[in-house]
Amino acid sequence: MSSFRNLNIRNLNIADWFSTYRILAAPALIAVLILGLREWFSVLLLISYSTDAVDGFLARRLNLSSARGAQLDSMGDQITLVLGLAGLAVFETEFVLEYMGWIALAFIPYLIQMILAFVKYGKATAFHTYLAKTSAILQAVFILWALFLHPVIPLFFAVLVIGILETLEEITLIYMYDTWVEDVKGYFWALKDERRIRTDRGRQD
Repeated sequence: MSSFRNLNIRNLNIADWFSTYRILAAPALIAVLILGLREWFSVLLLISYSTDAVDGFLARRLNLSSARGAQLDSMGDQITLVLGLAGLAVFETEFVLEYMGWIALAFIPYLIQMILAFVKYGKATAFHTYLAKTSAILQAVFILWALFLHPVIPLFFAVLVIGILETLEEITLIYMYDTWVEDVKGYFWALKDERRIRTDRGRQD
């Protein structure tokens, strides 16, 4: 969070602002969650998830990709996911308690991945792999569907499987990259990534 506190808002581009929205929206989401306003929480969460799609599109379309933007995007994603899970815990308590073991099965590797990233890089990863994007979309669809309507169990297990695979890939990439990098499409792309290869060559020399 220190990088966010030190952020100069005058230097933010339009894509960064959409990412920043997800961070700034957190207090409002927490407030309506505490008040038990399910409909308001669901709508605000939908808006937050929508900005995730918009900032990525703008960054690519307007060539605004940057390390700062990647960090803001990852921070906004993590906050939105945690709040989405909190919403499920509050508004779909019976479902969460029934499937707590399965949720822990996916969440524990995620925590391990976060710890490894902070130990090695001092901050969260921003690989933004294809698996990560797929996982994020599935998570968003499941959480929003559960909040607006009801949990869909087959979709829940699809979220678990893709989420675990994505986390394992992230852990592998943390092992592969000695320094923090952004935007790695996946494991097979990492094998050919010059950023990693240059580091390996430097160690050998």
